[in-house]
Amino acid sequence: MKKILTIDGGGIRGVLPARVLHEIEKRTKKPIAELFDLIAGTSTGGILALCLTKPDAKGNPRYKALDILKLYEEEGKKIFKKSPWKSTMSVGSLIDEKFSIAGIEEVLEIYLGETKLSEALTDVIIPSYEIEQRIPFFFKSRKAKDSADYDFKMREVARATSAAPTYFESMKLKASPPVDYFALIDGGVYANNPSMCAYAEAKKVYGDKEDILLVSLGTGELTRRISYDESRNWGLIGWARPLLDVVFDGVSRTVEYQLSQILNHDESDRKFFRFQTKLETGSDDMDDASATNIRVLKLKAEEMINKSSKDIDELCKLL
Repeated sequence: MKKILTIDGGGIRGVLPARVLHEIEKRTKKPIAELFDLIAGTSTGGILALCLTKPDAKGNPRYKALDILKLYEEEGKKIFKKSPWKSTMSVGSLIDEKFSIAGIEEVLEIYLGETKLSEALTDVIIPSYEIEQRIPFFFKSRKAKDSADYDFKMREVARATSAAPTYFESMKLKASPPVDYFALIDGGVYANNPSMCAYAEAKKVYGDKEDILLVSLGTGELTRRISYDESRNWGLIGWARPLLDVVFDGVSRTVEYQLSQILNHDESDRKFFRFQTKLETGSDDMDDASATNIRVLKLKAEEMINKSSKDIDELCKLL
């Protein structure tokens, strides 16, 4: 059986899957990179996937899931730091991105350094989107091992997959001629939940004879209501930020439905585990890195783990 892990995008809400991954490591007493054959992550999920598959000098996983949970707690404000100058010039993100890339690039440099995609301890697939060619763009460690032209640094891959429109500027990734460069944005615009992408990749690589176990981690379902009366007269300006949230959330829920139908048609033989929670408390904003909100997200993660404890035990036995 081939085991696949996928992690949604969601900015600072990556606290939720990071905590679930810590619980899985704690119960299995094994690092995530050893438990799965393929890991896919979009945006913040991509950062998690890359950090958890980065090797240390001895070839062991450099980070545990708990380390990445601390990343959100300790570095979240640096990633989502907005200078007074940026606030003035962006005019509420209407004419410029909301945040400088300096903070996120500094954090990615610290955690991922010069490690190449080909060095990932487990096969990874990280979605991004190429805006000049208008194509989905997948960073694959398998491809990186076979082609030096696509063996990018992990920190570059992480930066590309998390370049959420209106939040961070797009990523200009230097490439080999004749392409010269790729212009990339957050893969969440089409694969915020990368589970279906990972499933398709697994079918291509492993074939139909291999059974597949797929574990999908969400970053919280949005519950904040968009009022009809408020939104009915919105134009481009009014919809700019809410539309991105709708796209990200809608994509995630659609893929969850699709894979539950494909892999869980036999209730006695589950092959798809989805761990997700509703964000009724705290802020569902991707960029709310306040200590208060991170505390709420951690509490929501504990609540989800307690409610899903039997499912986690069942999963850990399969892993």
